[in-house]
Amino acid sequence: MTASPSPAPDSAAAHQARAHSFNAAAAAYAAHRPSYPPALFDAVEELTGRPLAGARVADVGAGTGISTALLHDRGARVLAVEPGDGMAAQFRRGHPALPLVRGSGDALPLADASLDLLTYAQAWHWTDPARSVPEALRVLRPGGALALWWNTDALDVDWIAEASRRVGRYFDVDKPAEVQRAARTERADPSGRLDFARRQVRWSRRVPLDAHLANIASHSFFLVCPEDQRTAFLTEEREHLLKHFPDGVVEEIYDVFLLVAVTP
Repeated sequence: MTASPSPAPDSAAAHQARAHSFNAAAAAYAAHRPSYPPALFDAVEELTGRPLAGARVADVGAGTGISTALLHDRGARVLAVEPGDGMAAQFRRGHPALPLVRGSGDALPLADASLDLLTYAQAWHWTDPARSVPEALRVLRPGGALALWWNTDALDVDWIAEASRRVGRYFDVDKPAEVQRAARTERADPSGRLDFARRQVRWSRRVPLDAHLANIASHSFFLVCPEDQRTAFLTEEREHLLKHFPDGVVEEIYDVFLLVAVTP
């Protein structure tokens, strides 16, 4: 397989702007982004062939520490790796006992063959696989594993499909395409060097309407847009959602796509 072409300069600049947008919204990200269900970590253990308890793990693009803390709770010896100033500061505020180093998946600040597991929760798409795949292979021990996962909207649910179309109209975001990309193993490693197994885990949570809107507002497509556009969207979205959830409590439904590749 051949690698995907490099993005055009404008596209690359927009990608970087979205990647860095989280730093100014780290507190909202920590407060409102969804967690991950226990079944996800059960699947990680199944596909890697070993328990998380005692495993040497680096959680890259750790952000505010949502996945890092869950890995720690499963008994992993986990180190967070985070490039963003704002996200790293929020991580340290929320998880002062968990170790964190600064760095990115394209240039990991980790020793060769030092890890049993390398994880990217909602983060692999910010890397350049031409660099992050070799880096993963470098830091993983023989038989170690790379695990990538994404919370994605359950687009077969009517109200979520309708909401995704509104997001697309306001922000030029193709939510169905994003879900498809998360599910495709060849997108994770265009070089074909890694053989990924896949699992899908559905879960849900119930949150107040304001918290649901704040979750949307913590996404990069929203953060990089002008304030008047964001305000107009939130006003319209609130009106639509109250028709579906008149009690003001939203049931968010997610499909987590998990990709795991075990090294030789």
